[in-house]
Amino acid sequence: MQRFCSDRPQLKEADTVQLSFYQPDIPQNLGTAIRLSACFGVKMQIIEPCGFPLTDKALKRAMLDYGNLAQVERVDSADSFFEDAQKKSERVVLFSTQGATPLQNFEFRKTDRLMFGRESAGVPEDVHNRADARVVIPLVEGARSINVATAAAIGLFEALRQTNGLLLGAPHTLTA
Repeated sequence: MQRFCSDRPQLKEADTVQLSFYQPDIPQNLGTAIRLSACFGVKMQIIEPCGFPLTDKALKRAMLDYGNLAQVERVDSADSFFEDAQKKSERVVLFSTQGATPLQNFEFRKTDRLMFGRESAGVPEDVHNRADARVVIPLVEGARSINVATAAAIGLFEALRQTNGLLLGAPHTLTA
């Protein structure tokens, strides 16, 4: 695994949920996901290979001005990702349109890794089967799916809310 982090103080292992993206294939969505993880102070894993060239230069560009907040780790394969999660006793929670548990009925833990699949194809069956849990974001009838970065924002917020991981009172907290 290759860490691509800032000089920001690192979170201790399992301090909060993490975002994980399986072989992303749209660079703009990856950039949005990096900013999402940076703004909420969570670690992010990118499980390679990506569907586009992900050079260090391209990753820095995707981080824009969030590089000082981002904690991104590049993982060379799904096998490495699952082995690391198992070694650290972290649960892999796959968000899927074929998920078994509706988001609002799922109980998150601070040690969860929230996994999101490729925009074009989700995850292969073997990755789907290796996940410890599968969650679906309920949509209206006839809707196929939502953007992966949007799904990540919804899932991450709910996981952080449930595990008391929201940054309440932070300087840039939105108010009504």
